[in-house]
Amino acid sequence: MISAKINDELTNLLSGENLNVQLSVPQLVEKATTRGEAILTADGAIRAKTGKYTGRSPKDRYIVEEPTSKDKIDWGTVNRPISSEVFDTLYTKVINYLSEKDELFVFKGFAGADESTRLAIEVVNEYAWHNLFVHQLFIRPTEEELKTHESQFTIVSAPTFKADPSIDGTDSETFIIVNMEKRIVLIGGTEYAGEMKKSIFSIMNYLLPEKDIMPMHCSANVGEEDDVTLFFGLSGTGKTTLSADSDRKLIGDDEHGWSDHGVFNIEGGCYAKCIDLSAEKEPEIHGAIRFGSVLENVVVDEETRIPDYADGSLTENTRAAYPIHYIDNIVTPSIAGHPNTIVFLTADAFGVLPPISKLSKEQAMYHFLSGYTSKLAGTERGITSPEATFSTCFGSPFLPLHATVYAEMLGKKIDEHNAQVFLVNTGWTGGVYGVGNRMELKYTRAMVRAAIAGKLDNVETETNQVFGLQMPTAIEGVPAEVLNPRNAWADKDAYDEKAAELSQLFRENFQKFGEVSKDIVEKGGPIA
Repeated sequence: MISAKINDELTNLLSGENLNVQLSVPQLVEKATTRGEAILTADGAIRAKTGKYTGRSPKDRYIVEEPTSKDKIDWGTVNRPISSEVFDTLYTKVINYLSEKDELFVFKGFAGADESTRLAIEVVNEYAWHNLFVHQLFIRPTEEELKTHESQFTIVSAPTFKADPSIDGTDSETFIIVNMEKRIVLIGGTEYAGEMKKSIFSIMNYLLPEKDIMPMHCSANVGEEDDVTLFFGLSGTGKTTLSADSDRKLIGDDEHGWSDHGVFNIEGGCYAKCIDLSAEKEPEIHGAIRFGSVLENVVVDEETRIPDYADGSLTENTRAAYPIHYIDNIVTPSIAGHPNTIVFLTADAFGVLPPISKLSKEQAMYHFLSGYTSKLAGTERGITSPEATFSTCFGSPFLPLHATVYAEMLGKKIDEHNAQVFLVNTGWTGGVYGVGNRMELKYTRAMVRAAIAGKLDNVETETNQVFGLQMPTAIEGVPAEVLNPRNAWADKDAYDEKAAELSQLFRENFQKFGEVSKDIVEKGGPIA
């Protein structure tokens, strides 16, 4: 049954004869390849190209300004308002456009592994490969669940429909519009499949706090002793890579909720960056690319159909989407207890932050609110090289509510469960981007594993003289000169200059949080 808030136009569309509802993976693979949307690779995955849109389009994302949510949304450059009138007109155009297509594809599923709080969703796609994508990324219902499935939110995706900004009230041909009142996400003008995934995450970030559940842009895994670790970070900082650990069970790679009962995965699949992917460096992810997986913008040899993961000529933001059970070592269902360890991941393009540091409660709150990292090439339109940025709560593009809502929830959770928090720099060392080198994954893994095992709880540390962070002086498997970032720079004066520059950027950014307690500002931020 369609939600009562969804109008008759959608009801009519979903009763048409051109629908393919809940097709299986083999059926969707066949549809995508025979329709010319994708090609089959040597390992059985399908590869699709997304044209000029190879990343998210944040400047084309809107939330409808309407009475039920107007006073809750943190309006600004991230959450941009659009009127109900503009939405309704554009929506009618899209529905009419899709109703004339020979085939449409519908997926019904869920967001949220916790059955007591999950969101029933429905996705209407113009492309078969997009429908395979959501089938693999969201939680797939059982046959019994499907019989009683009633959608609470619907995505309507029409990538080949182009808006006319002069008529339709958008900034470009592309639009991603969330209507909280009508419970619809309307997407057009972009073939990048990640827009569907992140739209549902944004909706969960709006709905879950009302249930006293903290939504989180993080990956999560659990060890043999039921110890849970969270990895916060923006795209490209290592969430998926570091959480896919053969010694620990994966809960999920990108989106979670933290309730009074523990942590649960919001999704049913993984969406991994795969530029330079190899079986040696990332065996779990490499092994998950098989029949039914979806590769986005990966270069594939025309004759052998073998993917070339080192080729970033289409985009650096190459992606692989696959269901979580394609990873061998997982938790089923994707639910675990309360976190013991929290890791904030940053890809510092300045190359001045320590590769790992221990955070006090105040520092944890400061760095969570700051969300410092670098936007990596390809993750958004127009990003061709790393750019320093502050993304509140390590996920500001997906947060409809004010940042302090999520920060206060994290502070409360840290206190209640005595979680240890670490800041890990997976970015550059020995110099800025273009001069220094990206931190070696084997060193990052060694540092993170030591933190999770509690080996850094009582080690000797030294204080970073700019940021006040506690840096371990020795970690097994990591060269000592790497642990203090200043030592890794040949030109110490150049390090000091860049560190001072980044320190000032932190201070300037934090001024927008005027209501934050004095302790967080004075004890959590830079000291020089």
